[in-house]
This record gives sequence, C-alpha cells and structure tokens, in this order.
Amino acid sequence: MPTVAVVGGGIGGLAAAIRLAAAGHEVTLLERAATLGGKLSARTRDGFSFETGPSLLTLPSVFDDLLALAGRSLASACAPVRLDPAISYRFADGSGFATRATAEATVAAVDAFSPGSGPAWQRFADRGARVWEVSSRTFFAGPMESPLDLARRLHRPSDLVAIDPLPTLAARAARTFADPRLRQWASRYATYAGSSPYRAPATLSCIPWLEQSFGCWYLKGGLGTLAAALEAAARDLGVSIRTGADVSTVLARAGRVGGVTVARTGETVGADVVVSDVDATHLYTDLIPNQGRLRRVRRAGLSSSGFVVLAAVDGHTPGLAHHNISFSADYRREFADIFERGEPPADPTIYACVSAVTDAAQAPPGCENWFVLVNVPAAAEIDAAAYRDHLLGLMADRGWDLSGRVRWTETITPADLEARYRSPGGAIYGSSSNGRRAAFLRAANRGPVAGLYLVGGSAHPGGGLPLVALGARIVADMVAADTR
Repeated sequence: MPTVAVVGGGIGGLAAAIRLAAAGHEVTLLERAATLGGKLSARTRDGFSFETGPSLLTLPSVFDDLLALAGRSLASACAPVRLDPAISYRFADGSGFATRATAEATVAAVDAFSPGSGPAWQRFADRGARVWEVSSRTFFAGPMESPLDLARRLHRPSDLVAIDPLPTLAARAARTFADPRLRQWASRYATYAGSSPYRAPATLSCIPWLEQSFGCWYLKGGLGTLAAALEAAARDLGVSIRTGADVSTVLARAGRVGGVTVARTGETVGADVVVSDVDATHLYTDLIPNQGRLRRVRRAGLSSSGFVVLAAVDGHTPGLAHHNISFSADYRREFADIFERGEPPADPTIYACVSAVTDAAQAPPGCENWFVLVNVPAAAEIDAAAYRDHLLGLMADRGWDLSGRVRWTETITPADLEARYRSPGGAIYGSSSNGRRAAFLRAANRGPVAGLYLVGGSAHPGGGLPLVALGARIVADMVAADTR
C-alpha cells in the first residue's frame, strides 16, 4: 500500500489524511503551525472566545460521514446545535427579517417582511434544490480538470441548464424577486465563495437551500471543536501528525513524487503519494515550481479577503441573533469597490457573529463576544485602527451602538491572513468564483507529476468547510483508482 505525506493540517488536509488512513495507507501529516485546523481557528482572551475563521457549519453529514471512518460521530464529538433563527438580516432602510430552522417558518417570515414574496422565496429555494441535486452528482462527484469532466457526468442535456451557470447570481435574484431587498439578500450568497454576485454564476443559488434544508449549525464550545475531533479521528486511524514541520519542497524524480523536505531540519520524509493542503500559488511557486499551473491558478483570480474586528463588549444587545447581517445601501457599488476599484468599501455589508447568544461560556457573564467581518479586496492595504473606528461608527448608525461598552478590540487585516495562512493577499477562499469559467480555472486536484494531489480552498471544488472536505473525498477516490 503506497505511503502518503499530507502537507498542511487544515480541514482539507485532515480530511484527506483520515480517508487515506482508513483505506489502509500509512499517512504522515506535516503542519508548519503548532496546531491543526488551518483557518478554522479561534482567539481567546480574558474569558472572551471568538471564531476567527468559519463560524457556521452547513452540511454536517459530510463531517459525520468522515468521523464515522474512525468510529466517531459529529454529535458525540462536537455537540452540534441547530440555530433558530439561523441568520438575522437588516437592510439600509431599517427593515429586516430572519431565516428560521424550518422552510415553513422562513416562508412566513419572508411573507410578513415583504407581503406576497413568500412564493418567490419558495421558487428560489426549489431552483436551488435542483441545482444541488445535479451539482452533487456532477461537479462535486469527482475532479474537474476540464468541461469534459462535467459533461461526462451529466445524465441528460437538461442537467447543464439545471446547474444555472449562465446568469449571474444577481441576475437570477432579479428575475425571482420584485423586492430589491430580497434581491440583495439572495445575492449575498456569492460571498460564501468570496465572489461578486454580479460576476459569479447563479449556480450559487443552491447555498440558501442547503442552509434551509440541512441547517445552520453551531458546535458547542466553538467550531474549533471540529478540528479537534478530526485530529482525534486521524490519530485513532494511525496518522502520524507532526506540527512545527514546515515543508519546503515536494520531491519529484522522473515525473513522480518521492516525498517532501522539511525546511528547518532538511529532513526528507519519503512518500509514494503527496497530498498538498497549501494554497496552490504557494505550492507551484515554492514547493514544486510550475509556471504553467501557476498561470492557470492566477487566471482564476483571487477571492475577497476580510477585515475583522474582535470586540469584547459589556452588557446585552436587544434583538441580537447568533449570526447577523447588516446590508449596505448600495450593493453594486460595494462589490465594485472590492473587485474593480480594489479598495475597502466605505459602506460595507457587515457580518456580526456573537456566539455568546447561543453559548454563554463564550463570554464572561453579562458580556458579548462580537466578531465583526466585512469583505475587502485581497491584498488591500488598510489602516486597521481607522477602518475599525469607521466600522464601529457605521454599526452605531445602523442600530448596533457599542459606545461605552467595548472593553477592548483586536483587528485582523488581509496582511495578517496572508502571513498566517500563506494565502496570497489574504484571500479567504483562495480562487474566486467570478465568471462562468472560474470552476475550470481553479487548481486541479491532480498535480503535474504522478502521485501529487491537491485539496483545500484553492483547489476543486473550492473553499468553505463542506467543500474542502468533499475535495478530500475526491482526492482519496483518485488515489484509490491510481494505485490499484
């Protein structure tokens, strides 16, 4: 059975290590940081805990299936809690609604918010269900190195239409909803892929249906418990985990990998298979230079980055949900700022996660832990203190006035994200989904030499917790087919 080296201990790397170890491979996982989980990280200070990466779990069955390979379950390891309300939205005119744990309750909430719009919401959800049904057996079922890979998995020509790749997400929202506020709500799901709704395909319309159908979940103690559960599962399966091991080179000879080199010691870790869970730009620039692959990745363009404010807050904010969205007044201008002008939006949509609403242990008694995120361009140069103050001012204007209640704040900039994760420009999702060809420009799961495979946000099928885990399944299937 071929030996495997996994480079990078993010969720994609952990998931790949689990699947390959469960298949009988001897697996060594090497991570340059002191802990595993990659962007699935947290910050704790003075009794306040913050998710500093993903803060919402969707498609929990993906991780339940993964943990089951080690005889574990998501329920026993992470105590998932389905949120209700799932997400609270407010618009520039002061109006708002919340999505709920059941479709019926959400339709009622939408109809109360915008009379007569409930059926339109249901039509949008039904279309999203069809997109997911086809995508799950085509796009997510295997590698996607060219449009032919997609074509081979289509059952019938109508499947291609069902994926809805031609209109943008914003165009699909405009065709579905008469209320401009609901158009803005539907368009926001492009940000789940770090993209613009005015350029990303309407295929992303499946995301709100996924949230509604499979739930928006919080894990008791924070989403970092998922990384801990995956690490425990990997160890149970015999994966050798080495932290503080920064890989400097993927070794290859005669067109086949032979292992990796550890930077600090110069040690060689031999392997018949190498799975890379680092950004594809870093892989093809530094670890195994390849100009052709690098050009392809760069043509896809970077996803958005983020500017984060962590705020330790005294007191209680009425009407606050676990997940909260405050929309900008001009959505088109906001995304033009990010993807065309390359500047932080002056009037951004603001996401606020306050997990203490659900889990009181996330903040001291009588306090709140505010994780505030806005989308900004990758590589944006930001005066952190000035932009933080600007956002706090906007929040006050929009009804979230934290004046006099903030004990302390910390900020995270695109430069911080780039340094932490070696993601170019601090791009949160690696490559963007902007444009109809974006899915085929993302780094392929198969590398340029035999035995090299890619997982993670910059590789197919993309970024986000469920997708990188699905990418690990694709790679494990590829390894099994290639080593029979």
